[in-house]
Amino acid sequence: MTDTHHRGIGVNVQLLGCIELRTDHGNRVSASPAVRALLAALASSPNTFVSDENVIDRIWQDAAPAHPLNALYTLVTRLRKALRVLGTGEEAGEVIRRQGGYVLVIDTAAVDACRFRALVRQAREAVSREEDVQALRLYEEALSLWHGDPLSGIRTGWADGVRVTLRHEWRAVVLNSAEAGLRLNRHDDYLPQLHELAREYSLDERVAGLLMLALYRSGRQDEALRCFHRIRSELVDRLGDEPGRDLRDLHERILRRDDGIRTGRPAPHALAS
Repeated sequence: MTDTHHRGIGVNVQLLGCIELRTDHGNRVSASPAVRALLAALASSPNTFVSDENVIDRIWQDAAPAHPLNALYTLVTRLRKALRVLGTGEEAGEVIRRQGGYVLVIDTAAVDACRFRALVRQAREAVSREEDVQALRLYEEALSLWHGDPLSGIRTGWADGVRVTLRHEWRAVVLNSAEAGLRLNRHDDYLPQLHELAREYSLDERVAGLLMLALYRSGRQDEALRCFHRIRSELVDRLGDEPGRDLRDLHERILRRDDGIRTGRPAPHALAS
């Protein structure tokens, strides 16, 4: 089950990819790049006051027009018009003027980044109850909301910072999902993604540990051991340091063919979520 379009809100604000306004049925509402940048500047912190100065910085940074407040007023008018296409009042979202700034009043379920975080919270609660099937479904639903690089099209320091945060959250969810999948003995399903993450994040010991475990459980002990030696070499060469105790312990357990890490729970301490 996916939650690509939230039902009953009237509007879907997409930040996890190209910035867009969509109806419940998935139809895109036309808006200029500048209006979409304003939408992102407000929707990234819905129902929260954002000062004129901060909105201008989020949209333009050092490339603001000659009269930024006038330009901002025009963009707000256009964003309000786009929201009216979707509905009226708070059902679709409303840009409200407060002294010195604006608030986007909207149901947070209408913003994909907010839905993503809510699903992740639910998944972590399911993990704490040892309900891995439910947790995995929620993690996968959260990841299905992503459609590319977050806030695509905005190149400001603020947007770069938001992207770094969201990418970090995405990677953590991918790894949490993989952990749940491995506890359900679905190691083969996660090998391709873990290989890709290991190439991209070659110094990440959590990624390496999950890949080693998935390989070992797939009957590929030698590859799991090579994975350890590869990251150890990288850590020593680039950081002058050895892998942490958890990864070293996992390596030793794989060397011993420890039955305790062959299937299901409990996950090794190194891989605890």
